[in-house]
Parts: sequence; C-alpha cells; structure tokens
Amino acid sequence: MLSTAAVVFILVSVTFALPSDFKLPKLKEAGTQWALLVAGSNGWGNYRHQADVCHAYNIVRGHGVPEEQIIVMMYDDIAYNKENPNPGEIINQPGGENVYKGVKIDYRGKDVNPTTFLNVLQGKEENVKGIGSGKVLKSKSTDNVFVNFVDHGAPGLIAFPDEFLHAVDLNIVLDRMHDNKQYHQLLFYLETCESGSMFSSLLRKDYNILAVTAANSTQSSFACYFDTKLRTFLGDLFSVNWMQNSDNRNLNSETIDEQFSIVRKETNKSHVMEFGDLAMNQLMLSNFLGSEQNNHIVLDAPNPNLDAVPSEDVDITIQRNIYQAAKEQNDKKEMEESWANIAAIMKKREETDSIIKQIVSLVAGDWNFREQYQMLTGENDLFKLDCYAPIVEHLKDSCGDLDLPSNRYSLKHLRIVVNLCERPYSTDAIISAIDKVCV
Repeated sequence: MLSTAAVVFILVSVTFALPSDFKLPKLKEAGTQWALLVAGSNGWGNYRHQADVCHAYNIVRGHGVPEEQIIVMMYDDIAYNKENPNPGEIINQPGGENVYKGVKIDYRGKDVNPTTFLNVLQGKEENVKGIGSGKVLKSKSTDNVFVNFVDHGAPGLIAFPDEFLHAVDLNIVLDRMHDNKQYHQLLFYLETCESGSMFSSLLRKDYNILAVTAANSTQSSFACYFDTKLRTFLGDLFSVNWMQNSDNRNLNSETIDEQFSIVRKETNKSHVMEFGDLAMNQLMLSNFLGSEQNNHIVLDAPNPNLDAVPSEDVDITIQRNIYQAAKEQNDKKEMEESWANIAAIMKKREETDSIIKQIVSLVAGDWNFREQYQMLTGENDLFKLDCYAPIVEHLKDSCGDLDLPSNRYSLKHLRIVVNLCERPYSTDAIISAIDKVCV
C-alpha cells in the first residue's frame, strides 16, 4: 500500500506535469430569473386585470426575484380612480390585502401598447428610450423568464386599449428571442378569452417555451369575486387559481405540471391549456417564480367559481348586481341609474349584432340563410391568419360603432370573422362588405 507521502508526491508530480497553458474549464454560469408582468386593459370595469398583475408581482418579489429583474406594464388608472373608495389600494380577493402597495410600475397609460411590450420582451432598450422607466428584459441564455399577461382577447389576438397584438407577431418575437439566445427556458401564463389561439399551431415545441392559457381557442375566460362595495370584479378565475396555489405551496417542491393539474381542475368554467415544450412541465415552479420561501401568511379565500362570469358579460353583470343591491335597499335613484345602464348595454349589443349580421349577409348572400347561420354560430379554428388579421384591423378602423378593441362583446364577434375566413370567401369580398355596412 502506498504511504500518504507517496500519494502526495504522485499528485504533485502530475500537477507539475501539466502544460503551462492549461486552464480549468469554466463552470456553467448560474442563471438568474426575470419576470415581465402585463395588464393590457384600462378602466374601472377591468379592475381585475391590474389586481391580478399586482398579485403576481407580490408572488415573484416575495419569492426572491430581484426588483430590478421584474418589469411591470399596467395602465395604473385603478388605485386612485374616482370609483375607488379606498385610494391607493387594490385587492385581488374579498377582504384581501392591498396588492398595489410596493409594486414598481415601469410603463403606464398609453405606454402600455403592443409595440412597447414587444420591445421590452426582446430587450430592445434603444426602442424604449424616453418611454416609462426604459427597462427591458436583459436575460441571457442561462436565464429563465416568466411572462404573465392579463387582458382581453379574441381568436388570434390580444386586445390592448387602442391596438391589437396578433398571434403571429407574438410568436415571431418568441422565435427571435430563441434564435438570439435571450433565455434558457421561458414560462408564459396568458389570461385572455380564446387565449389558446395565441399559441395553437404556432408555438414551437423545441424552443424551451411552455405557454399555459386560461382557455382554449374558442372559449371565454372568466371574471370572479364581485365586490359589492367596489362594484367590480376583483380577479380572473385562472389567474386567481394559479396565484392562490402559488401563495400556499412550496415552489421548490411543486412542479409546473402539479400546479397545472390543480388549476385546470379548479378553473372549471373554461379549459386551461398548455402549448410548446411540455417536457418543461417537470420543472419546479421556483425556476420561474423565485426560490426563496415566502413566509407571508395567506388567508383562506372563498371559492372563485361561485360567481364567475364570462368576460363579455362583466359589464352587464356589474349593473345587474348594482340594481339588485339597490332594490334590496329600496334605493330608487340607484335602481333607475343601473336600469338605464343595463338598457344602454343591451342597445349597444343589439347594434353590434346588427352590424355583424349585415356583413355576413352581404358576404354569404342575403338569400343563403343556412350559410349565414353557420357563419354566425360556428366555432372554427383559426388557420387563415393572412385573411383574419387584415380584416380585423379594417373592422377596427372602419366600424367605430363596434368600439374595438375595448368592447369585449364586440371582441366575441370576431370568431365570426374566423368563420368567414375559413370559408372560400376572399379577403377583398369581406372588406368590401365591411365598407358597405360601416363606412
């Protein structure tokens, strides 16, 4: 057996026998975490979107993602809105804590738009100079990125207050980020109606991106937690479910798949979907939401499914709830006001229905009732994006009475544009019909 001295002698000899230019291989650089959190809507009726994003900020910040690596885009017209009886406060569940406190907002108001969002996502700092904080994702090939987007949507698009972000444009940017090695793995949680259509048949399965959506390609997403004092909904069903799960679990031991399974079961009004690299499902949530243990105590929350309503019915449900509360208090003035608001909403819906029906009648032929019925009621998947996108943009620009992109009831009717595009009608014929009805 060799003595200790002999072993040392051999090791020293081997060490000194190495070439003079020998260098130890570099250890792989440890990655960091980045989060981009976006509420793409505005107005008191959309309170829930900014509440969701503020809650998401508290989750990633509370689990240790550094403040300088979190980017927040939200209109910021809720916390100090004249409708808010508690200025400076936003809550995401009944009796909940103020999730607005401490949130660092980088882009507000009109800066919340598709162009800024895509520039921030791609790390194009030079394109956002003089806009908001100018902060962008500076993630590298070793970094994980979490994107949480909450807003209105329709087939193949996300609706900002004044503009659309189309599915093709988003996926082109995600592809570019992969090619430019701007992330190691990317997790995208999307809360919009028809959110599955943003990724279905578009998101690559081999690009280390996993997208989880609140609904499939044809369903609405759902608002929840109506607050009688605030007179609006506090959260969205999918978002509330994944965030309440994150609040109450150890993210270092819960996989994305475990959360997905729980949230899919609890979000029972729509089909929660996943797209892209499904192998990422086995990763721990801490890879994206932060690995530090959040010792914040979270109180039990009511079941969000109990009062959940489709996004397109939020405005009228709010007024009906106000009317019912006024009736119970025998407040006749409040009853009259809310009833008038309900009547105005219904009239607007009738006008929207009429515009769309006239367009369909001109395209399909006013005599072809069967074809018209199929166009008005069908739920085709969106494939002909080269037809759909320009028609939707033309409809927004030409039909002011539809109030696109802000009117959720009008957004719901864009599925009819999908139906028209998936039939053998030319883009020119559809645009011509729009011009005859709207211009």
